[in-house]
Amino acid sequence: MGQSGLAAAQDQVRGARTAGSEQSTRARVARLILENGPVTAAALGTTLGLTPAAVRRHLDHLIDDGMVGTRTARVYGNRGRGRPARVFAITDAGRSAFEHTYDDLATSALRFLEERAGPEAVTEFARRQVADLERRYRPVVESAPLADRVRVLAEALSVDGYAASATARPGPAGGEQLCQHHCPVAHVAAEYPQLCEAETEAFGRLLGTPVQRLATIAHGDGICTTHVTAPSLRGSAANTSAASTTAKITRSTAHEVGGMSA
Repeated sequence: MGQSGLAAAQDQVRGARTAGSEQSTRARVARLILENGPVTAAALGTTLGLTPAAVRRHLDHLIDDGMVGTRTARVYGNRGRGRPARVFAITDAGRSAFEHTYDDLATSALRFLEERAGPEAVTEFARRQVADLERRYRPVVESAPLADRVRVLAEALSVDGYAASATARPGPAGGEQLCQHHCPVAHVAAEYPQLCEAETEAFGRLLGTPVQRLATIAHGDGICTTHVTAPSLRGSAANTSAASTTAKITRSTAHEVGGMSA
């Protein structure tokens, strides 16, 4: 091989390495948006150690590919001068790129089960599937202090690919919100909400407190959000109404944080 041929081969190798590195970084950007919800370009750059120009380049590619969309960040209180911040959120297509395969097969199997044995059989199947998750999580959750149990449950869910987080709501009656930024069975749950209902029931048993599902990815929300009753409201019939009111107030917030509501 002559000098020109060698130089050309080296250029091809360098180009392939650069392309591979670009794809890897782009995938990290997309996953960060998936796991953390709507986020600004500045926050992405800080987390990943990228320059503003590099972040914009990757975001532009992800937008062109339909993986990521943009919207104006919601501002609470008085907004300062200047243009409102723009945030980037994962799209349905972007989420699908991370989801498990065989959704169509699973949906067909549940449809067959429903046709042969009725909707009650699907509900029983969903509860049985979630029972394994509940059995694995129970020792970890119950060994944690009461105040840390939602956070510990979120960490356990994240290990299983749900990209979960726990956020305390302000005020003594605020409770907490358990958010799941990824759902491996979202497409199946869109047709069979029994999967979401069984999971919510399991969360209530694991945490030992009333919980209420505010939003789900399966129904078009950006995040699956579950309101967890504050410890101060547990066990009181009168306070149950207050907890329900608190959950209703936080429902709109869940939709705003998670993306567009169903």
